[in-house]
Amino acid sequence: MDGGKVDQATAKRRVIPVKPASAAALAPYGAIIGRGAGAAPHLSAFYDGKVSLMKPAAFQSDDDTCLSVATIQPRPFEVTYLERHYKHTQCFIPLGGKPFVALFGVPTDTDMPDFDKLEAFRFDGQNGFCMHVGTWHEFPFALEPDTDVIVILRNETNRNLSNIKDNEASGPDLDKKNILQRTGTIFELKV
Repeated sequence: MDGGKVDQATAKRRVIPVKPASAAALAPYGAIIGRGAGAAPHLSAFYDGKVSLMKPAAFQSDDDTCLSVATIQPRPFEVTYLERHYKHTQCFIPLGGKPFVALFGVPTDTDMPDFDKLEAFRFDGQNGFCMHVGTWHEFPFALEPDTDVIVILRNETNRNLSNIKDNEASGPDLDKKNILQRTGTIFELKV
């Protein structure tokens, strides 16, 4: 954009259909966490076969990692921001079985995502997700009030989110872009 302010009324709109989340469909962006991952379980050597373990995703972080719970409320299915992380995978794991929608874009070598390849997915609340390093994404959209989601990420990212300039945030582990401001386009998720 050439520096002019863009608002909801003057923005172009692009619709992105929401698809069911599956291990195969999400493979370009990361891995399902949960039974839907398709990972083979292994019985524990203890507990008389009553505990099985699986490793559905390889979590990656090189430093100070944070586990938090975000409570999200329904909001318009309009993407204003897209972000990526350079030093860690990020996980969203639902609590209480409540569904959510998430938007992803494959990692790019440029400073913007490939807008023609953005995909949105509906998670049924039974499985979470662990993104690849560099995957473009928007924070999940709740389908029901008070949707609790475990978020695992680096504390550095939380600090980087405080580096706000021109309604964006950045730092060594964060690149958060205001897509509406930069493109004049609202990406609307068709749920």
